[in-house]
Amino acid sequence: MALDKPYLDVPGTTIFDAEQSRKGYHLNQFCVSLMKPENRARFKQNERVYLDEWPMTEAQKLAVMARDLNRCMALGGNIYFLARIGATDGLSFQQMAGSMTGMTEAEYRDMMLHGGRSIEGNRFAGEDGDAQPQHQPQGRAGQKVQA
Repeated sequence: MALDKPYLDVPGTTIFDAEQSRKGYHLNQFCVSLMKPENRARFKQNERVYLDEWPMTEAQKLAVMARDLNRCMALGGNIYFLARIGATDGLSFQQMAGSMTGMTEAEYRDMMLHGGRSIEGNRFAGEDGDAQPQHQPQGRAGQKVQA
C-alpha cells in the first residue's frame, strides 16, 4: 500500500524520503566517495570513467556531468551528499544553491537575507508564486544572453 504523500504538491521542493533514498542510493554513495582526495582526483581526471564504476542510472551520471543538481535531486540525490560535487569543483554551498534557483550567488544571498521566497503563491502546485515551474529558473543567471 502506497503512503499518502501530500508534500509532493509543494512547488519547487523535492522531499528526500525513503523512496528517494532508495532511488538515489548509488548516486549518494558516489558523492560520499568524493570525501577522499584520491577519489576527487580520479573523478576530475575522467568523470565518465569514474562514474561508470558506480551502478548509477545513465540519467544520474548525465545529471552529475552536467552539474544539474535539481535533476540529481529528482533522481534521488540528497543535497547534503550532492554538496560534495560542488566542493570538488571548488564551489560553496551558497553558490550551488544559487545555481539551483537560476540566480547568481549574490541574488540568492540577498533573497535569503531578506527572508527567502514568499510563501504566498508557493504553498501548493497551481498557485502562481515564484517557485512554480513556469517561473523557473529565476534571476539573471537563468536568463539567456541576448546577442
